[in-house]
Amino acid sequence: MEELLIGIDWSQNHHDVRVLNERGASLLRFRFPHSPAGLATFEKQLAPFNLPPNQCLVAIETIHNLLVDFLWAHQYQVYFVPPSVVHAARGRLTSSGAVTDDRSAFLLADLLRTDRHRLTPWKPDGPLVIQMRAKLSLIDSLSQSITRYANRLYAVLQRYYPQACTLFSDLQTPIALHFIIAYPSPHQAHKLPFPEFVSFCKKHHYPATRRLPDLYARLAAPPLEPAQAVLLAYQDEATFLAQLLLDLLEHKAQTLGEVRSLFVQHPDAPIFASLPGAGALLEPKLLVMFGDHRDRFPSPAAIQALAGTCPVTEQSGKSRHVRFRKACNHDYRNTAQQFAMESVAHSAWAASYLSEALERGMSKNQAYRCLANRWLAIIWHLWQHRQPYDEAYHLSQVRQHRNR
Repeated sequence: MEELLIGIDWSQNHHDVRVLNERGASLLRFRFPHSPAGLATFEKQLAPFNLPPNQCLVAIETIHNLLVDFLWAHQYQVYFVPPSVVHAARGRLTSSGAVTDDRSAFLLADLLRTDRHRLTPWKPDGPLVIQMRAKLSLIDSLSQSITRYANRLYAVLQRYYPQACTLFSDLQTPIALHFIIAYPSPHQAHKLPFPEFVSFCKKHHYPATRRLPDLYARLAAPPLEPAQAVLLAYQDEATFLAQLLLDLLEHKAQTLGEVRSLFVQHPDAPIFASLPGAGALLEPKLLVMFGDHRDRFPSPAAIQALAGTCPVTEQSGKSRHVRFRKACNHDYRNTAQQFAMESVAHSAWAASYLSEALERGMSKNQAYRCLANRWLAIIWHLWQHRQPYDEAYHLSQVRQHRNR
């Protein structure tokens, strides 16, 4: 039965479309705006072909957007084509290197004709994974903002109030921020009575009560007094930044709690909760990384390449070069390598693997990347077979492999 091959070059304001038949002949090209009226135009343009949506195959370079939501809801078969694949295939249409939106749409449709067997139809994840992905993205954004504003606060305090930087363990702790808001100048901190300082620490649940006399001694020491103009210039900014950081930290903790609530409801949660050292954040991040559909990653190599943990080998004749993989999903790469680093303290196998890699002369970054690559293969097998991780069983499998 005849099928339509549709390439869509996506952009924020409009989308270029090329429609081919199975022999590669161009049947239609048009542009429609990114709006409800534009989506209606898309369906109107395809209506004369009189084919149901499930016989219309759509290739697109991006998947997390309202256009793809519309296509999937209306039962079009959607194929995600990585931008790196599209870029590498551009030479098949022209040797000049010229790029236009219409030509990109044609290339996407043509890749469906020639390389469909290499592509997997896109299926959206379930509601739990979709919600977790959005909230984890928010947590990452909040973490970046917290680091940025904490660095700014540190710089401001160093200019007029340096003792506030080192009074508590970290400027990103609530007690340190509350102290800056309550006592925003070195003069106020220096005049603070010891009983009031103890009361403040108890109110904010400071655990190391034995250290309170030492902390107070730092405040009681004669401070470096800033010029009045400097104090007036920076004091308000410090209290503003401290309050802003408190709000960001609170919202991050709240969002992480919501993620955990969603995570425990997912049927695959026991698999990722069993991973040594993953913890409250990396467990849902790894689950979202793999998603709901087992056929999305038909082999460990698929997820390893997407995460950028496996190297790229270039070989021609006697020349062979292995290089770092740059093209990947950088969020996946960060998640995989963070888990690899955390696992070393909780898994004897991971610690041994890292030690052996370092002994072979690898740098720390390279060793952790190799460990992440190995972990992804292990997690893929657990995920495919719906089994939690068992360190004792894995060690026995490693010994058997080495004996063979």
